[in-house]
Order: sequence, then C-alpha cells, then structure tokens
Amino acid sequence: MIRNFTDTSRSVVCTAACLLSACAGHRTVSSATPKGFTPAPVRQQVLNAVQSADGDFALTSLRARLDANPRDLDTRLALADRYVQLGFNEVAVEHLRLACERAPDSDEAHIALARMLRADSQTAEAGKMLAAFTVSYPAAGAAVWAWLGLVRDDGEDWKAGEEAHRKALALAPDRDEFHNNLGFCLLRQGKRTEAATEFRTALRLHPHSVIAENNLALALIPDSKSAADSENTKDAVAHLQSVTDPATAHSNLAVAFIEAGKYAEAHREIEIALRYNRSHSAALSNLQLLSELDGQPAEIHLPQNGVRAGWARLVNAWRNLRGNSAPEGQKTINSDATVASR
Repeated sequence: MIRNFTDTSRSVVCTAACLLSACAGHRTVSSATPKGFTPAPVRQQVLNAVQSADGDFALTSLRARLDANPRDLDTRLALADRYVQLGFNEVAVEHLRLACERAPDSDEAHIALARMLRADSQTAEAGKMLAAFTVSYPAAGAAVWAWLGLVRDDGEDWKAGEEAHRKALALAPDRDEFHNNLGFCLLRQGKRTEAATEFRTALRLHPHSVIAENNLALALIPDSKSAADSENTKDAVAHLQSVTDPATAHSNLAVAFIEAGKYAEAHREIEIALRYNRSHSAALSNLQLLSELDGQPAEIHLPQNGVRAGWARLVNAWRNLRGNSAPEGQKTINSDATVASR
C-alpha cells in the first residue's frame, strides 16, 4: 500500500483517476508505485488541468460528453487534443493510452498516441507500441505502417524503417508521401538510385512537390570528387529550379554538399547563388556556416568587373540582414547566423 499521502494528495489522485477514466466503472489500482512515477509533477499537472477545465468551455463540454460515454473514442481523442492545446501533454498521453486500451483495434488511436510520444521525443516507445499493434492486429492500415517507418527512421533504424515504409506502400501504392518517405530512408542508407526512383514516383503522383523535388536533387548528387561539374549535379539544379528561383536552387544544393562534407563544391554553389542574388539570405547564411566548418574565410570570387562594388553590396546586404558591422573591404563575415532551412 502507498503510505503517507496527505488528504490533499489523496484528493488529487482521486481527481486524476476520474479525469482519465471519466468516473465510469471501477478500476483496480495497484498498490505498488509505478516504475519511474514522479508524484509531484503529475499531481500538479492534474490540478492545473482541473482548474483549466473550470474556465474552458470546450474542455468542459468534452469531459461532460466523455462522462456520459467513456467509450466514445472520438470524444476522448478530441479531449486529448484539447489538453495538448492547453499545454497538458502528460494528461493528453494518458487519455491516448486509455483510448488504445478501450479501442485496441483502432488505427486512429494508436497513431495519435505514436504522434504524441514522438513529439515528446519518446520515439523508441512509439515504435515498440506500433510494432506490437501490427502484431496483434495484422489488418492495421497503411498509415500505421507509415508512422512506424517514421519513428524507426527517427531512431536511425533504417533497415527496419525501410521494411515498414514498404509495407505501407504495399497497402497504399498511390500515396506520394509514402514514396517520399521510403526514398528518404533509402537515401540515408546510400541507395541513391533506388531513392531517386521513389522520389520520381512521388513527383509523378504529386507534380511539383517541393519536398520530393529537393530530395530528388539530393539523390542525384554523386559521390565522386567531380560532382560539381557532373551532369547529375546539373540535373539536380534543374530539378531544384523547377520549384524555386536559381539563387535558391544553388543555395539548397550547397547545403546538400555541406551535409556530404564536400566543402569545395558547396562553396562553388554558394558563389553561383550570390552571383544570381548578392543579398540572398540563405546563401549568405550558408556561406558563414561553410566558413565555420572548413576554417576558410567567408569570401566569394566575383567577376573582374566591379569586384569592389560587388563586395560592398554583399557586405551591406549582410549588415541589413544580420546587423553585422564587418568593416568594408574585408573578405571575412563574422556572424552568429545559422544556416537557413531548406
């Protein structure tokens, strides 16, 4: 038996039980303290959730509906979502666990729990839960397998992730996002040709998808030292330019080269990007990042005509963008800027 609870503690635990089970039926509570249980934070979050319910009409309405029918899956999922919106993630997770217990064959409930666990950086637990669900219910849908693939990818278990992605595609071969997910998993394993095939299929199903176009460009970058001059690199740029402007295309390709550790090629792509647009924010950020990585000055090589004027425009653009006071004429940009998102 758990001892030494104050009256307030007993009240909070009772409230938590009612909050999660909607006060319907009787549940047998183990007398042992659950492993990893941290009473104070849980009690405080339950108290906060109860207090929020008093002033939140949507939350009060959902709880009333759940009190009337504790097995109403849609209401419990909506209630969990409302708790997330209010910042009570632990309460939301417990509601989702109850949803899975009371609807053990529900794809939606298990995906919702996996999504919540993943958002809370509990990808290993999410993966185990989804894997167990697919064993218990072989009729699990494509979305379950897709999510299982994603959480396995998060843990860099690429082989297992690939297996899950392929099962998702076997059930739903016309989903472009499933082809893109498999392609990304293959790309991480160095299977560039297979990855490119998946990205092209995703683009056939969803033309001009920015994500698929960018991933295809990454897959087309070869491993050779002459990558910057290869036809595949030109093809990659062409794909990127089909969904964005030339400066952004070359800047994005530079990021791909940086990730691959090909700093000389990345520098060339940044230079090309800045020739298209000397004030391109992402290219400037990538130039600074590259300088930090390879220890070389953040300099560019402009055409012979107007070198000084070109550099002055670049420095002024950097000042306007980052508020930096790099002295004019220097070819080093000192900044705390981070690389722009692709």
